[in-house]
Amino acid sequence: MQFKKLLDAIKAYDPDVVLIDVTDKHEFNLLEFDRIGFASGSYFSKFAEQLLTFAKVNLPSQKDVFFICTAGNPLDLYFNSIAKIAEAKYCNELGRYLCKGFGTYGPFRLVGGIQKGHPDADEISDAVEFYKNL
Repeated sequence: MQFKKLLDAIKAYDPDVVLIDVTDKHEFNLLEFDRIGFASGSYFSKFAEQLLTFAKVNLPSQKDVFFICTAGNPLDLYFNSIAKIAEAKYCNELGRYLCKGFGTYGPFRLVGGIQKGHPDADEISDAVEFYKNL
């Protein structure tokens, strides 16, 4: 959960941010929030399945949304899975933040993983700047 470093930094900047661990809570009323962010590492070229299921069930229609992702091989296509859910609910996408993240998927586990040390301090700072500019 390398993306958690980004979320912790954003929460330190804005203590009013509510972080929801979707592995813990499968349902949550998001109606009261003006904007909703979804953050995940990339798994099989998409956001985590638990997060996608959470978004399908809980994301209200016509909300402002943004996405944050870490990946061993950062590619914009990793946002497609979550963006499709938001589009289907007529949400307004505010932005996307993608950076390197330590990965140990498949064969990379055998060599100790890739992108060790990521996200680094600059990437964490950039994530906070991304959030500030939403």
